[in-house]
Amino acid sequence: MTTKQLSGAEIFMQSLIAEGVDTLFGYPGGAIMPVYDALYDYRDRLNHILVRHEQGAIHAAEGYARVSGKVGVCLVTSGPGATNTITGIADAMLDSTPVVVIAGQVGTKMLGTDAFQECDIVNVAHPISKWAYQIRSAEDIAPAIKRAFHIASTGRPGPVVLDFTKNAQIEKAEYIPQEIGFLRSYEAVPETKPGSIEAAAELINAAQKPLVLIGQGVELGNAQEEVRQLIEKADMPAGCTLLGLSCLPSAHPLNMGMLGMHGSLASNVKTQECDLLVAIGMRFDDRITGNISTYARQAKKIHFDIDPSEINKNIPVDVAVLGNCKDTVARVLELVKPANHQAWRDSFQSYHDTERTKVIDPEIHPAGGPIRMGEVIDRVSTQAHDKAIVVTDVGQNQMMSARYSRFSESRSIVTSGGMGTMGFGLPAAIGATFAAPERTTCLFVGDGGIQMTIEELGTIMEQQCPVKIILLNNNFLGNVRQWQELFFQSRYSFTHLLSPDYSKIAEAYRLPYALVTEREQLNEAIATMLATEGPYLLEVAVMEEDNVLPMCCPGNDVDDMLLEI
Repeated sequence: MTTKQLSGAEIFMQSLIAEGVDTLFGYPGGAIMPVYDALYDYRDRLNHILVRHEQGAIHAAEGYARVSGKVGVCLVTSGPGATNTITGIADAMLDSTPVVVIAGQVGTKMLGTDAFQECDIVNVAHPISKWAYQIRSAEDIAPAIKRAFHIASTGRPGPVVLDFTKNAQIEKAEYIPQEIGFLRSYEAVPETKPGSIEAAAELINAAQKPLVLIGQGVELGNAQEEVRQLIEKADMPAGCTLLGLSCLPSAHPLNMGMLGMHGSLASNVKTQECDLLVAIGMRFDDRITGNISTYARQAKKIHFDIDPSEINKNIPVDVAVLGNCKDTVARVLELVKPANHQAWRDSFQSYHDTERTKVIDPEIHPAGGPIRMGEVIDRVSTQAHDKAIVVTDVGQNQMMSARYSRFSESRSIVTSGGMGTMGFGLPAAIGATFAAPERTTCLFVGDGGIQMTIEELGTIMEQQCPVKIILLNNNFLGNVRQWQELFFQSRYSFTHLLSPDYSKIAEAYRLPYALVTEREQLNEAIATMLATEGPYLLEVAVMEEDNVLPMCCPGNDVDDMLLEI
């Protein structure tokens, strides 16, 4: 019996479908053209979103992955097509986002000849990806796709890059569905060390002033419920990292707010007072810890993580609990005794009150003057009933969005954390709408970030992605300007921006648009935006020299926070 022979491009399509892929973001070119030709016949099964730049493709795939929990897929050509995804690959690596990038490549006989649009993307991507591999034959396609999706989505998720030679796309071979067995040198979930579960429970049961740090690993491990049960049973207040903000509802009585440089005063101060620090799915990033030599020296520390390389990397801990936190937290939960730490919990309130009086109320309920960023975000969150997917760009818009958005559902914050990638927001919001079309997606972006990937308004126009774009326009690169004010004697060197007429840009891209310059216009404008089907661009002229506070200045102790400037 003769087996059916398929082209490599067709095998690629079958392999994607076998992985459950339904959406991919891409941009065609010469070295990936056989794949795009095959895709023409799979349009009813694979929804390809044509972006306007390859950076847009990778960020859209990230947004899709972060909201859906599935692997995001990005399809590009060789050379500049592949290198244009590098920033997004690095972004996905630092933020543990599962994406697979498939880049076309010249034929194997042309490798190493400096052929047109040849680039050694495998070696470029190795340091910033979980796995990078070159497919050189049609027989190699199905196994490579299976491994790529397995590696991207298991353990600590991350990006995988496949370099797809043109001859492999054209050659014929039999499509053989794949199964994953042992992968040499790859351990997705490390073994939980004997005694660590019991040791963690013992420390929690003995603590009088425990504090839990909730990171994105809780979201990635789908451990939201287990963590909630743990903090409730042991009566432990909790703070959330930037990427972990939607793991625990904002209104939960044990949620003490965001951690870190622009986090809540209470959670940062109490980090330096607790007797037990329980870190779950977070990596003790420098924006969380401040001065590591003084960080929580008084506390015993437990670290739940799936990645052994994170243990003791930045902060030494007393107990390391390796494994998927959905499993390990559940096991610790069984051994934890019910507790009551009301006096400890109550001690947070005075710091909440101080922050509200000095920072929050003036920001969201200003007595007059220009519109503030915080009040815009607060009102959007209120009118969206705290249910929106909040996508941000990077800068003051990001920190203000994190501080003043409220979350009631998981997988609701999409932002660039470790890499801090300006231009991330607009394409990531596109991906978010394809991951959860039934939800409202609100993008908060500054006038600097939107101009970095503004071409993706073309993707929004073509796809009618229902992104509600809230452009916080302060005519500055706001975050850099704030640092210049604080640390460089207000010498605003090249941070003032001359913006285009966004009404004309919106008109060109056929987007509904409104400009808010007066506070009295704000509520009605937000209501109109949220009620409008499809995309919307709402530009708000905000205070030019607003600052994100509180702030822990670089190198300072985490509880040494500025409340006013």
